[in-house]
Amino acid sequence: MKKIIYIFIISLFLSCNNERVLQLPEIKSTETTEVLDVSPIYIFYDETQSDSTLFNRNNLIGSTNWLVNVDKRLSLKQIFPHIEYLQKKRKKASMHNNENAKNYFTCNDTSINNIGFVEFTDLNYTNNSIADFITELYVNPSKTHKEYYVNFLTSDSLVIGNQTYIEGLNKMYLIETLRDKIKNDTLKPKIHLTFKQNLSFQDYISFKSEIFKLNKEPVEVSKNEFIY
Repeated sequence: MKKIIYIFIISLFLSCNNERVLQLPEIKSTETTEVLDVSPIYIFYDETQSDSTLFNRNNLIGSTNWLVNVDKRLSLKQIFPHIEYLQKKRKKASMHNNENAKNYFTCNDTSINNIGFVEFTDLNYTNNSIADFITELYVNPSKTHKEYYVNFLTSDSLVIGNQTYIEGLNKMYLIETLRDKIKNDTLKPKIHLTFKQNLSFQDYISFKSEIFKLNKEPVEVSKNEFIY
């Protein structure tokens, strides 16, 4: 069934978009490799457009699962308005159609050499004031969680709290650094994620794939993500 879905996506992509090229981000593994009852959505890299994106949502059906195909070369700044639109539309659609329908980013899962899916249904993306959020985080700390603020600056650097780390191209450094910081916490760790808007979608997915690994441990990852 996985292969059938993969062929369906590519065939629809070719027939409906005049053979436009869309480069999917690569990820080492995904938890979801099969999604049924879908609507494909495309965010192309297109230099002829003012924002270099072409947003094709012609096949969107509110009651289905949405497979969002984003070109990995695009920046978060370029795709943020489109993703924000989809998230708002999903919330409205769920009230009237199918509460169980979900949103997924489509990726190239290298562990299976096939399509994989990264769910983002419940994420809340915002570009509101980060300064206000950080102030609240540290001035009024939670009594039930140990809060961590993680800011992804570039493809090879990040900030944890007020300390900057350079990780080269090895994303595993990220997960190990976080693990080292949270392993002796007495309160349940909660991680808040912030991303610079000039990060590519590929970098965003790569970082998120490492964060996914923490979900298998006693760690909570906030559903609110800041793009600034």
